[in-house]
Amino acid sequence: MSQPSATELLLRLQAGDRSVVDQLFSVVYEEMRAIARRQLKGNSQRNRFSSSELVHEAYLKLIHGDQIDVSGRSHFFTLSAKAMRQILVDQARAQASQKRGGDVVRIQIDEQLLTRADDSHVLAIDEAIKKLEQIDPLQAQIVESRFFGGMTVEEVAHSLGKSKRWVESEWTMIRAWLRAELSEG
Repeated sequence: MSQPSATELLLRLQAGDRSVVDQLFSVVYEEMRAIARRQLKGNSQRNRFSSSELVHEAYLKLIHGDQIDVSGRSHFFTLSAKAMRQILVDQARAQASQKRGGDVVRIQIDEQLLTRADDSHVLAIDEAIKKLEQIDPLQAQIVESRFFGGMTVEEVAHSLGKSKRWVESEWTMIRAWLRAELSEG
């Protein structure tokens, strides 16, 4: 008998079958680890977390509650990227408060948006996402998926059920907004 798909296991988990938690983890582990590797690439947090540690932390965060509300495989991996983002941001905040007394430095953003060099960059993007969520939650999800999830435009389009062209158009507007939001002065 073949192993059930992630979607099947997620549906069983949503229905209250907690016995599938370990089985689900084995099914989603490699893809979650790929997301973690993309998030840690070029990130100062890579010295504090291995991709495996980040996956374990995110998975525990996702399944910790009594009820997991996931509409499918793509949604689960979007939530995984968000959980990883929260873990990395929390760690960056703790580090920033120790190093700089809690001061967060604003950075200028360029076409290399997907390159994260230090904690202040992670924190600045996180703050921008929070602001963008108030303006346009869908655009905030695009930034989160691209920046923290390391997803391509095609992957974002698929996860949102939108066309690639639509996501590209939104991404162009988002980058302009981010440049203005994150630029110094």
